[in-house]
Amino acid sequence: MITRTAASSRLGGRRSHPGNHAYIFVAPFLACFVVLFLLPLGYAGYLSLFKDQLVGGTVFVGLDNYLRAVQDPQLLDGLRRVLLFFLIQVPLMLLVALGLALALDSGLLRLPKLIRLSAFIPYAVPSVVATLMWGYLYGPDFGPLTQLGDRLGFTAPDLLGDAWMLASLGNIVTWEFAGYNMIILYAALRTVPSERYEAAAVDGAGPWRIAWHIKIPALRPALLLCLIFSVIGSFQLFAEPNLIQRLAPTVINSSYTPNVYAHSLAFVSQQVNYAAAVSFLLGFVILAVSYAVLFVSSRNRRR
Repeated sequence: MITRTAASSRLGGRRSHPGNHAYIFVAPFLACFVVLFLLPLGYAGYLSLFKDQLVGGTVFVGLDNYLRAVQDPQLLDGLRRVLLFFLIQVPLMLLVALGLALALDSGLLRLPKLIRLSAFIPYAVPSVVATLMWGYLYGPDFGPLTQLGDRLGFTAPDLLGDAWMLASLGNIVTWEFAGYNMIILYAALRTVPSERYEAAAVDGAGPWRIAWHIKIPALRPALLLCLIFSVIGSFQLFAEPNLIQRLAPTVINSSYTPNVYAHSLAFVSQQVNYAAAVSFLLGFVILAVSYAVLFVSSRNRRR
């Protein structure tokens, strides 16, 4: 064997490391990642450094687009709006998902598979369909809530009005993603060793104490994962307000959220360079908030 290896080494030169074969398997992904993600990202960053002028054409302006973006009141209003959306909607959605996951894991519910499937189905519904469906339900003229209010003699709230719009959007997003987060939390609960529950039961702990002292602490990594996903999703809110805008054009303007604003700049106002800068700035904000969430979480874990 040694003689054969030595001979092959002499004939073939350097021997290939077994780990090099791994690059063959990851090469398709790396190629797609570079072509479909890194190159468009780099091109958008390149565009953000220029400005298209009526006189002089496209000129290099460095970071002027970014300086303009951080002082843009429309962008800042949109950021404040999605931050408020994140602070209110995400905790409510995670509480719903956590409650469903704990209820399913307790084994006290009847037809748990049907309940789990029913909670997850909204995630499988495309955002466009879900938004159109809820837009019909919210309708002040034709919606069933308005018709019910007329028959019962009370005035239904205008869910597409300025006062209720953010809550109406939050309800759509909660309906879409609570089941998705519930599946993540439920899967995490199923990994908790049953011996912990048995030991707690022997010590006299009831279902509530087991949930509070064993299940919820065990769910911290999964809750953190759901929270990070929610940070990204909240700051990238686009499909729901963009579609509801057709039903409430006086409430949702072209800068209602940062993503709607970037889309409007690029495809309506034709300010592609400034839209690229706004998009990059939004990416930096998402990175900063995600890092802040991870930093606070890791610091609390060390205590």
